[in-house]
Amino acid sequence: TEMHPEFLTSFHYDEVFGTALNRFVTQAVAGIPLTVYGTGGQTRGFLNIRDTIACIEIAAQNPPKEGEFRVFNQFTETFSVSDLAQKVKESSEGLGLKVTVNNHPNPRVEKEKHYYNPKNTSLMSLGLRPHLLTHDVVTSMLKRAIDAKEHIDHSIIHPTIKWKQN
Repeated sequence: TEMHPEFLTSFHYDEVFGTALNRFVTQAVAGIPLTVYGTGGQTRGFLNIRDTIACIEIAAQNPPKEGEFRVFNQFTETFSVSDLAQKVKESSEGLGLKVTVNNHPNPRVEKEKHYYNPKNTSLMSLGLRPHLLTHDVVTSMLKRAIDAKEHIDHSIIHPTIKWKQN
């Protein structure tokens, strides 16, 4: 069957559950300051969607020995929210967009700083060749969002929700 064009060009974002990267790209294109929640120290692992399938394939092609228990952490890089905002800001400016970064009271219930030292050596040692979050990747995301700028829903990109009462 042929894929509907919407499935090939879909780009998801929102104020809370969408990835910070997609939110920042959308905000940059819409002329909205990038909303870094709190200090922006929240750090997470990232995996390019193209690498997700490669991780599954590598795991399936390299089964554990009988009785062996293995865990594969599927990520290739880690970034803080502030790091992502800077990447988007720098790439945006390369496209002539004026972007500001604003720290916004964190609406989420989460620690902004925590010990985070994940390891991803297993999949790499088995042959994963990651697609990293380079300037070119961020720029291509921005260009895609620019092409769809008239479809940005401003009602879901501004932070309005609070997960906790003050």
